[in-house]
Amino acid sequence: MRPETLADYLGQEHILGEGKPLRRQLERGELTSLILWGPPGVGKTTLARILARQSDADFVPFSAVMSGIKEVRAVMEEAERARRLGRRTLIFVDEIHRFNKAQQDAFLPFVERGDVILIGATTENPSFEIISALLSRTRVYALRALSVEQTVLLLRRALTDRDRGLGDLELTIPDDLLELIAAHSNGDARSSLNLLEIVAAGAPTGTVTRQTVEDALQRKVLLYDKGGEEHFNIISALHKSIRSSDPDAALYWLSRMLEAGEDRLYIARRLIRMAIEDIGLADPRALEQAMAAKECFHFLGEPEGDLALAQLAIYLAVAPKSDAAYRALSEAREAVRSTAAEPVPMHLRNASTRAMKQWGYGEGYQHAHQFADALVSMECLPPSLEGRRFYNPVQRGLEIRIAERLEQLRAKRSKVEEESSGEGPISAP
Repeated sequence: MRPETLADYLGQEHILGEGKPLRRQLERGELTSLILWGPPGVGKTTLARILARQSDADFVPFSAVMSGIKEVRAVMEEAERARRLGRRTLIFVDEIHRFNKAQQDAFLPFVERGDVILIGATTENPSFEIISALLSRTRVYALRALSVEQTVLLLRRALTDRDRGLGDLELTIPDDLLELIAAHSNGDARSSLNLLEIVAAGAPTGTVTRQTVEDALQRKVLLYDKGGEEHFNIISALHKSIRSSDPDAALYWLSRMLEAGEDRLYIARRLIRMAIEDIGLADPRALEQAMAAKECFHFLGEPEGDLALAQLAIYLAVAPKSDAAYRALSEAREAVRSTAAEPVPMHLRNASTRAMKQWGYGEGYQHAHQFADALVSMECLPPSLEGRRFYNPVQRGLEIRIAERLEQLRAKRSKVEEESSGEGPISAP
């Protein structure tokens, strides 16, 4: 059922529609080297074949899994000879991200001279996987997963095509069941056609029922590469849902990770990070809950321990949010980087020897417990940073009370400074 022309090709209207960039390149006969980046089963190989056919170029497929530098150079040299004879060669490299740097380097001179049109296909982000020299000589097109409507159209074609599809079986499948198959394929055309074949095999009478489809599906196969970009996309979605106080979205993305078999301790680590980065002192119990959920999973394991992670995700989502501690640390670090590393003031140094005491270590130190309300007028920052404030609590959750406490402390400290003028301890009541 592989389409052979652009007219039959489904999806990717954002680059192949009228007036869109790749369509314009084809119409002008100006096809250049490019990278097709997208999830599995969206037609990267099919599109490369169609581009070769419409460009009147020789199509040479490569597999990055099976080929090495020797094979690459042999094909490139043949393409160079073909160019001298007036023939263009389109080299298609499937899973180009699997080529190492040296293998990718082997393409450069031939691409640069125009001996070949290179089309690479990858499911991984090219910015991470393709060397910069090759990226600068190609154009990256991001392909999108097929919509349910597009996948249903693909399935209907397969059901009616007697030459390449299942038309001879004359299957009857209601629209809602086709949509169910399409939804479970997650925008993967190849997966949807495979599922359709399994459904057809389970319907010897020619009539497909909901039970037939459910038996074929068994469970949803999720797009989730634990080492690839989708892994980071979904954990990012979970983090941003919790930060946005949306427990329902948080549960959805968490479930996507659980169903795909993600390492539960990885999830727990990320949730702990969210507790300190996005909630912080607005609800200090968030960190306690996060650590407890991690220990709970350790104790129970799967699947019971998954509930602890779900409970934590809900708690974090509905908790008051504050990144004040996160910002405070960032600002303090920036101050360390951008200012001179001043010596520790003498009054803050510990005079652990007689000589150090003679040199002035600890001189002027005020022990807080010897003062009323444990408040002193002593400055603890280096002279150039005196009075600098890094921590500014937000007006949410417990940080409202923390802000009030800080204002009280600062007011009392100012009063102590006025009254004591550094003359020594004030008797505690």
